[in-house]
Amino acid sequence: MSRSGYSEDCDGWSLIRWRGAVASAIRGKRGQAFWREMLAALDAIPDKRLVPEELVMPDGDVCALGAVGVARKMDMSKIDPEDHEGVAAAFQIPHALACEVMWENDETYWNDTPEKRYERMRKWVESHLKPDPAASVEAQTP
Repeated sequence: MSRSGYSEDCDGWSLIRWRGAVASAIRGKRGQAFWREMLAALDAIPDKRLVPEELVMPDGDVCALGAVGVARKMDMSKIDPEDHEGVAAAFQIPHALACEVMWENDETYWNDTPEKRYERMRKWVESHLKPDPAASVEAQTP
């Protein structure tokens, strides 16, 4: 099992319910705010590279969630990256969203270079962003 908590044991209705929870977390208000925050955090990291399985490395390299932690100036030394429920709580995001981000960062194309992982994760985050209603209201205001 990976740090995301995903395993091959989930099938049938449990898989349907889980994917529904992920979809709801992604498109919900908190999820969309988190995607915007993560995109800004990814853009802010100086070296456009991401690592798997750890929030932050001693050399400063981060995973996608770790980039958010750095942007928030979180002390991530006490967060166990293998504890997906603890990670979700620490980042104040839905558990399903935390698991999905960790899975995508670590397991999808697991042999990516850190630079390719960054590019892929940034595109993945962008692909989940819905248009910001506040931005469209501001654009219409004279």
